[in-house]
Amino acid sequence: MTHRILATLAFAAAAGASLPQAANAQAMAGKPMAMPVGHEETITGTVIDVSCKFGQGLTGAEHTICAGICADKGLPLAILTADGKLYIPISPAMPGDAQNAALKQYAEKKVKVSGKVFTAGGAQAIEITAIAPAA
Repeated sequence: MTHRILATLAFAAAAGASLPQAANAQAMAGKPMAMPVGHEETITGTVIDVSCKFGQGLTGAEHTICAGICADKGLPLAILTADGKLYIPISPAMPGDAQNAALKQYAEKKVKVSGKVFTAGGAQAIEITAIAPAA
């Protein structure tokens, strides 16, 4: 499971790095770039520090402060659901904005998040419109 998630994250990072180049190539060729299609969804999961969770196995209440420090340094926070799906938060306003500022206060806590979900290459991303502690 961990290998699958790490492979998905690596793929998402590689795909994300090539998106500006692909958009440029399409624009140069005079072809409009197709906008991704998402759907509204509400998910419940735990806000995790991706680097520490998968790289070192660190998680839980005792890891909250470390997750906040990692988020401040730009390491991504994400939402991990009970069924093992990982949602990468994205911003509709500014590509590349990982939404750490909105998620940091919930590090290592359960949240209920609403927004537009996009799926590509086996990975999920969510444009967060609402976030609250989960019961």
